[in-house]
Amino acid sequence: MRLLFVIAAVLLWSGCATPIGVVRGNTQDIHYALTANVLSAGRPSSWSTQVLHRNNLFERFQVDAEATLGALQKLLGQRAGEERLRDRLFTLSELSFYYAEQAGKNEHYLAAAVYAYAFLFPEDNTLSPNPLDPRLRLAVDLYNLGLVRGLASLDGQEVMVREGTYELPFGELELKLEASGFLWGGFRLNRFIPVGEFDIRGVRNRYHQAGIGAPLAAEVEPVLSGPAGAIAQKRIPPRTKVPVTAFIRIEEPRRSVVEGKLRGRLELYAADQASTVKIGGADLPLELEPTAALAYQMEGAPVWDFEIVGFRFADPQKILGDGLVMMHPYRSGRLPVVLVHGTASSPARWAEMFNEVTHDPVIGGRYQFWVFQYNTGQPVLYSAMLLRRALRDIVSELDPAEQDPALRRMVIIGHSQGGLLTKLMAVRSGNRFWENVTKEPFEKVEMVQETRELLRESVFFEPLPTVERVVFIATPHRGSYQATGWVLNLVKRLINLPGTLVSQFQDLLKGQAFAHLNMSQLPTAVENMSPGHPFLRALNDLPIDSRITAHSIIAVLGEGPITGKTDGVVAYESAHIEGVQSEKVVRSVHSTQSHPETIEEVRRILREHIEIR
Repeated sequence: MRLLFVIAAVLLWSGCATPIGVVRGNTQDIHYALTANVLSAGRPSSWSTQVLHRNNLFERFQVDAEATLGALQKLLGQRAGEERLRDRLFTLSELSFYYAEQAGKNEHYLAAAVYAYAFLFPEDNTLSPNPLDPRLRLAVDLYNLGLVRGLASLDGQEVMVREGTYELPFGELELKLEASGFLWGGFRLNRFIPVGEFDIRGVRNRYHQAGIGAPLAAEVEPVLSGPAGAIAQKRIPPRTKVPVTAFIRIEEPRRSVVEGKLRGRLELYAADQASTVKIGGADLPLELEPTAALAYQMEGAPVWDFEIVGFRFADPQKILGDGLVMMHPYRSGRLPVVLVHGTASSPARWAEMFNEVTHDPVIGGRYQFWVFQYNTGQPVLYSAMLLRRALRDIVSELDPAEQDPALRRMVIIGHSQGGLLTKLMAVRSGNRFWENVTKEPFEKVEMVQETRELLRESVFFEPLPTVERVVFIATPHRGSYQATGWVLNLVKRLINLPGTLVSQFQDLLKGQAFAHLNMSQLPTAVENMSPGHPFLRALNDLPIDSRITAHSIIAVLGEGPITGKTDGVVAYESAHIEGVQSEKVVRSVHSTQSHPETIEEVRRILREHIEIR
């Protein structure tokens, strides 16, 4: 009877699940179980729990994580094979980060970075982790985030990039600074904001270079550093946020981690100066967050307020210097691209295009980007004069000895009214604009010398010798059908022209040479862009100089044939001109400078410009 009972029990047990076996799962669940970690799931990875189990520390970690970390740290001093040492270093990095998240202790974040560095970069390069080891990228992320949070200010809003001795749970880290990295043109970099954890809005693509280091945005403060510094301070906005990467290089990391006394050098790299760092003889990419830094700079920036204010009220105090703004310090050998915004707009409207083209692998390191800001209600010829003057001045400032040929291969891109300013950099006007208003020879009209010089600059144009290529985007070469009738009359009443301009030309308009015009005030830019305006007719008749290559990008709404269509502001027939090398039609509204097809065409043109020579 007893034997029968045993046999029955065995048979019954064999019909149930075995203590060890498998159950088929779905791909997503299995992948998650294998790869979940402290950063993706808020819990230690399977790799770290394996080490805890192997050392009989799993249950202890649940009860006293800090003591368990201390026990694992002591294991580093024991003789072990390379694989076992590497496993322990990774586990210490991840579990230190996990505990720091629970306890809010900066020294454990910093410990996570130190352990990760020792895991990634052993003194003997031949012992580096297998490049296919899935822990590799996680260790890099733990290093990067460990730096950000381990060096965080008390409120967590910035990273304190400074030298000193930092406490670790198992010792201390003595940091020295590489001072040269804190200089950026004529500025010193300070107040470092961790942008890697920002959500962004307003641009389609967030560009992020995966690599090593803490991605930050640095604010700038001017420092005296000679002529180059003075130019930078004149032309780079004080609110500029510079994408940078902080990197701590640790001496003999594995030996130092065991001893508990570490020494390191804190290095800082601006994204426009370096995209890689040399570690152990290899050039490795730096972690970069340029789009996040750009969005952070644009958040709440006063440039947004300029759009309507700069259209209605011509206040030079709202503009930096002469209006020509550099996006970063001058880099010899890089080709300038000048972006000129349109009516009731601002340089901020180029942000989408800037974000895209500067991250093109060919364009990024070959160009330097400038933007021109101007009061868009003032006469077009006057604004064009200011642009021409600014371009001449900046080339003279940057390269007085004429040793940088790149500065003489300039590309100007203008949107809407900005396209008219752009064309005026590429034509020879002769007397056309002057004869529009009077038949009296210029030199015979009586006026004070200051007014004569200003007027000469504003009505007589020659192609700028530094310009090689121009791009017109949604440009009203024959006027905007919106600049007519009651709209025109309303806008004329809203716009206040610059006081200096009015005072210099008001008396001149009353003189005999201009009496037939019966003008009580200077025309506004909107009047200039009214179809049939004499200024537009004259400009439209002027051919682009043969030395300069021109391109058109024209926006139209709706499908089907393009003739007779508009972008809501400018008709196709107004934006189309002969003599351009290419014409691209984009199905878009007038503000097409941020449209993907417009950006791709600009990208194509800029690449073509590089390849010509």
